[in-house]
Amino acid sequence: MPRDTPVRGQGSGFIVSADGIILTNAHVVRDAKTDVAVLKIDAKDLPVVALGRTIDLRVGEWLLAIGSPFGFENTVTAGVVSAKGRSLPDDSAVPFIQTDVAVNPGHSGGPLFNRRGEVIGINSQIYSRTGGHQGLSFAIPIDLALGIKDKLVRHGKFEHARLGVVVQEVNQAFADSFKLDKPEGALVTVVEKGGPADKAGLQPGDVIRRADGRAIVSSGDLPAALALASPGDKLALDVWRVPHGRLGLALRPLRPEELREAGVDAGLLIENASGPASLAGVERGDVLIAINGTSAKSIEQVSTVLSKAGKSVALLIQRGEEKIFVPVRLG
Repeated sequence: MPRDTPVRGQGSGFIVSADGIILTNAHVVRDAKTDVAVLKIDAKDLPVVALGRTIDLRVGEWLLAIGSPFGFENTVTAGVVSAKGRSLPDDSAVPFIQTDVAVNPGHSGGPLFNRRGEVIGINSQIYSRTGGHQGLSFAIPIDLALGIKDKLVRHGKFEHARLGVVVQEVNQAFADSFKLDKPEGALVTVVEKGGPADKAGLQPGDVIRRADGRAIVSSGDLPAALALASPGDKLALDVWRVPHGRLGLALRPLRPEELREAGVDAGLLIENASGPASLAGVERGDVLIAINGTSAKSIEQVSTVLSKAGKSVALLIQRGEEKIFVPVRLG
């Protein structure tokens, strides 16, 4: 009969409970979306680490990491907080703490300490072209890790909630175009058909400003607000909606470098297309060159043409290297 063969891994962890509960990375033992794992050993009266609060962490603050890089046990490295709430393009639901602390293979799962000796994160991964430390290290916030730990200990598993949207940062150009008071929030670019967000009425172009009372300053704050939610939970969202009007377009002026890249003198970038424009085939990322023969030099100019239009308008669109006319029947 086939027998299970023990597999030896290399990583770090830290004791959070005197009765033998240890936190580490899930990838040290197996893969998981939030990369948090709980180990239980048969012990009592163990020394435990002090735990801090990620919310109190400040960019520029000094940090210490302890781990076993390349098998060198109890190695201490130091650095500073580079950023908070950092999203990574790996389908992770974690708002990472970015640091420049030297983290290498074997550090994974180890504690990240603040100056008061409190654990504020779990060292999780690095960005590197060589496989070694290059000043880009990412840690899981301890608040998130503890919330997952509690559910794992209580239920033996953790199921992740899904909102069903793709979001991006709200840049200054978008904020200026649509009169937002500041470039903050998570800009919804895609709403999954039939998903929770779709059923709740969210639309591409919406800007999520708060989630359950928590401010969404950067797009990475939204996964953080969702990280501890379970399927079936209700999430209260404060949403600012871009007025698309009869045409169904969310527009912003092209920056000088974008104009040069597109090879045009004037135009407006289509941030989102919905309603009549979407039905006519206009897509996000197209550049609006003209409307009814009038050059689209500003959003105000487009609004003026629309106010005098009849039941349809002709849009001159640039898509890649091509320029095409798209007739749109107005809503």
